[in-house]
Amino acid sequence: MIKVVYQIVEHDGGWAYKFNGVFSETFPSRKAAYDAAVAVATEQRVPGRTEVIQYEDSEGHWHEETARGSDRPTTEVSDE
Repeated sequence: MIKVVYQIVEHDGGWAYKFNGVFSETFPSRKAAYDAAVAVATEQRVPGRTEVIQYEDSEGHWHEETARGSDRPTTEVSDE
């Protein structure tokens, strides 16, 4: 199972949450960024529908697989 950890960081004159090198929009306060990250982390855990998905890998090959709606990551917000 994948674990997603959103980090609260200073960014672009304000605060943001970050995962895997990607920043959210900038928030005016650390608390606003933290609250937004908690909302996103909570939403990530909500089960969805099982669906067939198609995607292209980095070498240009297409794949098709079934993505189970119950296969959700564990999430955490780090404010260190």
